[in-house]
Amino acid sequence: MSGGSSAHLNRNGITPLQQMVASGSGAIITSLLVTPLDVVKIRLQAQKNPFPKGKCFVYCNGLMDHLCVCENGNSKAWYKAPGHFNGTLDAFVKIVRGEGIKALWSGLSPTLVMAVPATVIYFTCYEQLHAVLRVRMGGYAKEAPLVAGGTARVFAVTIISPLELIRTKLQAEKQSYRQLTDCIRGAVRSGGWLSLWRGLGATLLRDVPFSAMYWSNYEMGKKWLCERYDASEPTLAITFTSGAVSGSVAAIVTLPFDVVKTRRQVELGELLAKKLTHQASASTFSVMKHIVAQDGFGGLLAGFLPRVIKVAPACAIMISTYEIGKAFFRKRNQERIVRPLQTSSI
Repeated sequence: MSGGSSAHLNRNGITPLQQMVASGSGAIITSLLVTPLDVVKIRLQAQKNPFPKGKCFVYCNGLMDHLCVCENGNSKAWYKAPGHFNGTLDAFVKIVRGEGIKALWSGLSPTLVMAVPATVIYFTCYEQLHAVLRVRMGGYAKEAPLVAGGTARVFAVTIISPLELIRTKLQAEKQSYRQLTDCIRGAVRSGGWLSLWRGLGATLLRDVPFSAMYWSNYEMGKKWLCERYDASEPTLAITFTSGAVSGSVAAIVTLPFDVVKTRRQVELGELLAKKLTHQASASTFSVMKHIVAQDGFGGLLAGFLPRVIKVAPACAIMISTYEIGKAFFRKRNQERIVRPLQTSSI
């Protein structure tokens, strides 16, 4: 690599484009490995609270919510009528036996459409902000991961939110892109441009604290494990463990907001199906009050085990593959810098 191109390297020794490739690859691998867990989770949830035909529900692979997927008319949706499952393992076995192993990766395509760009934006923003804040925060540099993680999530969620709405509409009704455009224009005319960011508040209330806690705990955990095992660079085991633990802690703390986000997205799917995108919805805390009144405080912790089981491996796999990708590009860049120097010295 020439001197001009090496100037574009950041503090981690890689370029922003290489960061994007590493995070995008991580999102793809994570989706491939975690989607079966999410399919089983949705089936188990639907079994307890069945969704009528045409009603949307949240589909998430642990990175962030992506869209609602519906069974509507003759469109091919992966959601099936819920079966009689006695638990996670039983659901795995019965789905494979009854529908084939491919059913465990149902809905993968729409997940990737949203997961990859969202994750690329999120991780790249975090890295850039973290590098800047570590220098500028001085004595408070230890808090840089917390601030960078929360800020990066705000940026990523705000950008992706309209895309999520569009994808939801495409899944809710079988229609052409021209029809979708007309529908969105109508929604904007009646509700204004802000209608494209419907439900953003609930998403931010959950995802921003999650990201802030996740990155803060991850960086601390990674540093502590490196010191404990006398590792100059974090190993795969260190990044995997740090990612799983920090993801679990953040998932547990933000679970009530995850429950609210699920309720609001289901509501969003119903409104889209009825072409009522302009209709106002209850606030986040109003939804919380309704849940407590209906199901008690335990209702705010619904899906505790499935969420942790899903988020922990998703975070661990994502951060591990991301760190491996960065290490690969860092080594490659170093070799490109050293090779011309060695050649010129001969």
